[in-house]
Order: sequence, then structure tokens, then C-alpha cells
Amino acid sequence: MEKFGFSISEGRQIDWDSNDRSVADYIREREPSYKACIACGGCSATCTTGNFTSFSLRELNILLHRGENNRPRKEIKKCMLCGKCSLVCPRV
Repeated sequence: MEKFGFSISEGRQIDWDSNDRSVADYIREREPSYKACIACGGCSATCTTGNFTSFSLRELNILLHRGENNRPRKEIKKCMLCGKCSLVCPRV
């Protein structure tokens, strides 16, 4: 039979029980603004690094809340610590 370019995608469910949310808990205890994040994307829009690379602080926050820690560990090294994200954040 011919293939027409359609296939069944692999499932992308989040397994909350198996994910390690200890990193998010650690950050939540020490940084009050982490709890206040509403994922509006203002930080990603003004990020200098995000304009030139695939870095997205909003995406890292979401992944950490989910307990998916591998990608944020690699990506956070791209942050230039300029502080633009905190200047535009409506919750800080």
C-alpha cells in the first residue's frame, strides 16, 4: 500500500507522577516571583538572547513547572542575566 504522508504521532501526555518537580519546589521556596508567573510571554518577547537563539524563559518556566528538568538545565546557560525579563514582567 502506498504511503500518503500521514502517520500516527507518538503520544505527548505529561506523566505528573514520574516527573521530578523537586527543582521547581527548590526555586519556588527561594524565588517568590516564580510562583507569580502567569506565562504571558513578556519575558520571551524582550529577551536579548531569545532574539538570536532558541532560548525562551517562558518555555523553561513551563517545563520546570511540569517537572521536565533536562532541557532547562541545558538551556539556562544561554541566559545573559541582563534583567530585561524582570523589567517587563507584570507580576514582579
